[in-house]
Amino acid sequence: MIIHIVGGGPSEFLPPLHHYNGDNVKWVGVDRGALRLLQMGIQPVKAFGDFDSMDAKELKWVQTVLDDMEIWPSEKDKTDMEIALDWASEQNAIKIRVFGATGGRLDHLFGNVQLLVKYIDKPIEIIDRQNTITVHTPGTYPVLHDHHRYISFIPISHEVKGITLRGFKYPLTNCHISIGSTLCISNELIRSSGTFSFSEGILMMIRSKDLGGCF
Repeated sequence: MIIHIVGGGPSEFLPPLHHYNGDNVKWVGVDRGALRLLQMGIQPVKAFGDFDSMDAKELKWVQTVLDDMEIWPSEKDKTDMEIALDWASEQNAIKIRVFGATGGRLDHLFGNVQLLVKYIDKPIEIIDRQNTITVHTPGTYPVLHDHHRYISFIPISHEVKGITLRGFKYPLTNCHISIGSTLCISNELIRSSGTFSFSEGILMMIRSKDLGGCF
């Protein structure tokens, strides 16, 4: 089973969600994400949130169409996305993909990235129309060449030790980087596949399409 969670981030950041559909996929709506799924003709199995981003007419329609909605108060100790990921992390999914979690409010963006650390033992990735974000513990990981041109590695812990990159334009061997470093931003694969490995810390990988926007 694969679980796809759609949040209420700006719709222009969403990739074509139908490309991710399949027989083994269960869709989950978070707040306005439930409405977006229904508008696209995709039926969620569950929806979570306080649904404060919908007007009364939209909410009533969603309630008539969905069988399983968890409506939470707006004043609570977790975001709607965290509540949904709490549920998804207990479902023994082989993959959890999160959409609608970028763009718009930066507090939600950073909060959603931090959730990848909370559920670091789960196979979760955040996807938008330009980027795929994953977080990793020490080990060796394969990287395959695909439609994402750029690959960046960002330390999430205070320090990440022993970073080794093979098959990349800018290779590294046993390199240590601290949080705040931009050394590993905007690398590229020069082969059909490569690997990255490290020995200590928590490392975020961001794969980005070449759609412009350098800062």
